[in-house]
Amino acid sequence: MHPSKITRELKAKANELGFQLTGACPAVKPTGLHRFFDWLDQGYAGTMHYLPERRNAYSHPKHVLENTRSLLVLGMHYGTGTPQNIQPGEGKIASYAWGTTDYHDLIHQRLKQLRQFHQQLLPEQQCRGVVDTAPILEKDFAQKAGVGWIGKNTLLINRTQGSYFFLAVLLTTAELEYDAAIEREHCGGCTACLDACPTDAFPRPFVLDARRCISYLTIEHRDCIDDDLKQGLQDWSFGCDICQDVCPWNHRGSLSEEPAFVAIDQHNRLNLSSLFEMDEEQFRQTFRKTPMWRAKRDGLMRNAAIVLGNQRSIQHLDLLKRAANDTKSTMVRDACIWAIEQIESR
Repeated sequence: MHPSKITRELKAKANELGFQLTGACPAVKPTGLHRFFDWLDQGYAGTMHYLPERRNAYSHPKHVLENTRSLLVLGMHYGTGTPQNIQPGEGKIASYAWGTTDYHDLIHQRLKQLRQFHQQLLPEQQCRGVVDTAPILEKDFAQKAGVGWIGKNTLLINRTQGSYFFLAVLLTTAELEYDAAIEREHCGGCTACLDACPTDAFPRPFVLDARRCISYLTIEHRDCIDDDLKQGLQDWSFGCDICQDVCPWNHRGSLSEEPAFVAIDQHNRLNLSSLFEMDEEQFRQTFRKTPMWRAKRDGLMRNAAIVLGNQRSIQHLDLLKRAANDTKSTMVRDACIWAIEQIESR
């Protein structure tokens, strides 16, 4: 079968499965590999030790699928509208986590269907689908596949679709018809994302210091958050959308049509008191199948305490004092004590 026909059929099936964005590129050494290595060497990965530990695997897609020749890069929207205004005692949640399903589970299921279609189409070829856990520089290949460009906030941006979408990749040993790469970025002189970041997480355009990023701090970081960063978290209890919300390219971005990503009230905004009242089993039942499970209970409680401190929420003072005394977690205690000091200093 000719590469152009294979590519058309794979893209059509991907669209049918809910991937609005598709692009194909060859499996080669990533163009931005040296920048990724420099980023690691600067220590910008923070405590995400799994990145430097797999450093060499990022050098070529063959380390993810042996003999791979092509990559089909896929994008699925997750934007679901405008967040509700939060009240004191509530925390903001990044929009990718507003729905009822962990995107990993849903996208892996769709990739499984795409793999099955690939095997029916090309029984002699091998393929593998991945979504943000394999050692592959997805954004680099997405730019090579014409899906978008890497913006100053280090996120992938599409001219018509903005940046509110998940990325996934189907690696195949088959030859595909490749799309034209996007050779330059289209951010121009705009610095809205850099200027809006409350923790100054961008040392320069196109470089993110994850150690100062709200998303990293509230999700990936599993320790106390430095005092000089706590106020910068503002009302964010899980993740952050600031650098996307201010991006002009998102003013015309499409909304998700995936029911599993539609916001439910308790995920659009988080009731912070409830986190302190839950036991482990209640927490599991509430969050196990959502993206917020990634932060674990102590992580979300730490974040909630910081948000309450930033809100100077005096009605939650007793709750914070109880939590500081009852918790076995150093990072939760540290956050509670800091929050208590902020409230009592009003």
